Amino acid sequence: MRLVLASNNPGKLAELAALFAPLGLDLVAQGALAIDEADEPHVTFIENALAKARHAARASGGAAIADDSGLCGGAPGVASAHFAPVERGADEDRETFRRRQDGANNRHLLELMRGRRQRAAHFVGTLVAVRSADDPEPLVAIGRWQGELLEAPRGSGGFGYDPLLYLPSFGRTVADLDAASKNRLSHRAQAAARMLALLRDAWGLRALDEASASGR
Repeated sequence: MRLVLASNNPGKLAELAALFAPLGLDLVAQGALAIDEADEPHVTFIENALAKARHAARASGGAAIADDSGLCGGAPGVASAHFAPVERGADEDRETFRRRQDGANNRHLLELMRGRRQRAAHFVGTLVAVRSADDPEPLVAIGRWQGELLEAPRGSGGFGYDPLLYLPSFGRTVADLDAASKNRLSHRAQAAARMLALLRDAWGLRALDEASASGR
C-alpha cells in the first residue's frame, strides 16, 4: 500500500520508513509527487498534522500520513521548525536551507535559555493518517520523549534540536544516538508504534510476516 508522507524532510522520511517497514508500506515523500507543502497555521500539533495529511491526500488521490513534531517545555512548541527568522537564498537548495535553519533555531533557543536553571524539555511527535482527504476517521498517535536542554550542542547525528536535548538515562544527547537506537526510543518511534497498532486495527493492515504466514 502506498502512503504519502506529507513532508519533504529526508530525516523524517528515513525514520518513518524504517519504523513502518514491518507493514511493508510504500512510504513516498510528497515532493516526489510534486506536491507542495501545506500551510501550518494552527496552534496544536494535531491540527497541523491533520491539515498536512488532508492536503497530501487530496493532491495524491490516496492515503497520506503527516507528522507534526516539536520541542516543548517552554519555547518553541509548534513553531519549532521555523523558530529563528531565516531567509532562504534564491539559489539555495531545500536541504542546505533546512540545515541552516536548524543551526539558527538552536542558536536562538540557546540564547533564550541562557541563565535559566529549569531546563526540562521534551520532544512531542504527532502522527495523523487518513485514507482520503475527506476521511471522517483520521488515525492519531502521539509520542513524547523527555530530556533536558544543554547549554551547547553535542553530537553530530540526527537533525533539528537533537544536539540540544540531553537524555540523562543514557548520558547522551539525541544527536549522539545511532539511528537504530533513535528509531527505537524517540517520540516519533513511540507515535509510530501506536500508529502501527491503529493501522492494523482500523485499516486492516498486517505485518509482512503475518501476511506471509496466512498465504502459506
